[in-house]
Amino acid sequence: MVFSSNIFLFAFLPIFLLSYYLTPWRAKSFLILLFSYFFYAWWRPDFLGLLVAVTLMSYVIALAIDHTSIEAKRFRWLTAGVTLNLLALAYFKYANFGVASFNAALKSAGFEPIEFAHVILPIGLSFYIFHAISYLVDIYRKEAPPARNLIDFAAFIALFPHLVAGPVLRYHLLAEQFRSRVHSMTRFSRGSLIFMVGFCKKVLIADTVAPLADAAFALPAPTLVDAWLGAGAYTIQLFFDFSGYTDMAIGLALMIGFVFPENFNDPYTSRSITEFWKRWHMSLSNWLREYLYVSLGGNRKGVLRTYINLFLTMLLGGLWHGANWTFVLWGAWHGAILALERFLEQRYGPSRLPDWLRVMKTMLLVIIGWVMFRALDIEAAGRMFAGMGGLQGWALSAPMSWHITPERLSIGLLGIVLVYAMPWLKRHAGGPLRYAILPLFLWAVATLSAQSFTPFLYFQF
Repeated sequence: MVFSSNIFLFAFLPIFLLSYYLTPWRAKSFLILLFSYFFYAWWRPDFLGLLVAVTLMSYVIALAIDHTSIEAKRFRWLTAGVTLNLLALAYFKYANFGVASFNAALKSAGFEPIEFAHVILPIGLSFYIFHAISYLVDIYRKEAPPARNLIDFAAFIALFPHLVAGPVLRYHLLAEQFRSRVHSMTRFSRGSLIFMVGFCKKVLIADTVAPLADAAFALPAPTLVDAWLGAGAYTIQLFFDFSGYTDMAIGLALMIGFVFPENFNDPYTSRSITEFWKRWHMSLSNWLREYLYVSLGGNRKGVLRTYINLFLTMLLGGLWHGANWTFVLWGAWHGAILALERFLEQRYGPSRLPDWLRVMKTMLLVIIGWVMFRALDIEAAGRMFAGMGGLQGWALSAPMSWHITPERLSIGLLGIVLVYAMPWLKRHAGGPLRYAILPLFLWAVATLSAQSFTPFLYFQF
């Protein structure tokens, strides 16, 4: 089940909210857990067992870590918990990729490939595994007490607003909210507003420009205009799709009293890639910094090691997004730029370029990265880069022109305007502008009912 669907809007959500506010406080966590499991099982009920297993295993191991005061035993329990979680992630997410890469090597060496049954990736696996790992590490570091109430902990892992595509939340940020949180009409109204904004981002903007991106990346030899139009459309699509989902998640949580941290802060206005990763998918950036970069040594082991740790963190972050060499290259691209920016700043100080030029430079680097992120394989990314360099012609091609409509172009331009007008809109969101969201939301609902289903991009990660 997804937020941008009629079954969610007109059945699941109203039934859940009515049940939630009629349920006494002591049973609210159980109700959340029950509906969250139903939400997750809507697609594949059999994968619910994996979610439950990860939850129970992490809960028990956290108690074992907290129960002993012997450091060596605590570390062994932590290692066991993290390893088991990573093994589940490795099998379901990377088994196909590993076997395919191994078979390619065998074939190139003249050997027969091995047979292997295709493994289906459970939706949201990467996110709830990250939640479980961060919980175990927080308990080990004594940054939070372990959950004593299994229902509360299971509800934290399965909480449907963030279950399948984030944001990535740390347990200690929500633990107190499970014990006590505010329910008010003000909070519910604000949550509804945030949800409607995210819904409009997804349906009216991301889904409208998506065909342009899909068409360009499917071309066997995109021209310069084709490639840049497709790359630009995907840049807009991904931002409004993922930030729209995050808005909906934050809004839904706020409607039942939970306060989630901000996940996007105008990332396309960043003046460097370093700043970009402080503004884009901030919950993931914080997770990678806290549990990967710091664990690798951070900046505590010398300058060279700092550069290596930055690169490795982003390389592994890229691989986390998907089992494909394109994601590895995307992570390496951002990791290399982060290391280079750190080196240049330490050697020469802050950049002296004007802000507008730094924003343009950063966006160019981001768009190049998004091409690797979107392409089905390295060969497809190479075709797009060749097109962006004008090596396959300059003019708009006939196959691409079929996908261009005034609506898609105008919505794409509107998306660009909104990206850079967002800071101003946020400052005036409490004024009359908030009343404009209701007709836009109704328009988005009508549009959703009339169009074919378009899943959230981050569901595949």
